[in-house]
Amino acid sequence: MDVRWEEAGWERLTGRAGRRRLPVWDCTVGLVVGDESVLLIDPGSSVREGSQVRAEAERLAGRRVTHIAFTHGHFDHVLGGAAFAGAEVYGAVGLDSLLEGRGRGRDELRADAVRHGLDPAEAAEAADLLVTPRHLVSGEWTLELGGVQVLLANVGPGHTRHDLAAFVPGSREVVFCGDLVEESGDPSAGPDAVPRQWPAALDRLLSLGGDDALYVPGHGAVVPAAFVRAQRNTLATRFGVSEA
Repeated sequence: MDVRWEEAGWERLTGRAGRRRLPVWDCTVGLVVGDESVLLIDPGSSVREGSQVRAEAERLAGRRVTHIAFTHGHFDHVLGGAAFAGAEVYGAVGLDSLLEGRGRGRDELRADAVRHGLDPAEAAEAADLLVTPRHLVSGEWTLELGGVQVLLANVGPGHTRHDLAAFVPGSREVVFCGDLVEESGDPSAGPDAVPRQWPAALDRLLSLGGDDALYVPGHGAVVPAAFVRAQRNTLATRFGVSEA
């Protein structure tokens, strides 16, 4: 990999992992590069954005993206998936049914994207081509990428009913948290959130990542464990969850 990540607009976190903060909604895309396979986490908000992310990621990795992981089912995290033809797609158990129509579904994803400012034609295209997970994680799932193993963990519910995190070992462990953790604003609790279980989901993140890990939020700057712990306590107070 001769391309410098920072010059391409990406932030390199370890020798194997990095991320990009996308414009408009400040959504994080994660990238883990193995010797044989490449995992991309949350492919963006539209087919156009996903195509751009794919081109950048494959230039950095020097090979095609082979695996996609959705941290949850909101439009800015899943609608770019159609740009990654041939990739194996992972999500928390139940996310497939949700995206296929029971719950949010294609129509609701499209409408949600338009409400947040995505061009209606782009939203319609992405919803029509929506990719749903074929591999469903009910507990933990280890991906062998060649030289690095990534642990996908179903740590929700919390921000949604289908929250998935990705743990990347290395000189310093990296935890891709999705919107269970947000740094650039207060955590968003929409109608599909499970507020009273959210603090427990963050407890699971912390137990898997530990005190020395880098925690990558769905929106915002990379944070330490102390930030996640403080946000957990804030959410517990906000939602009236008693301490264990």
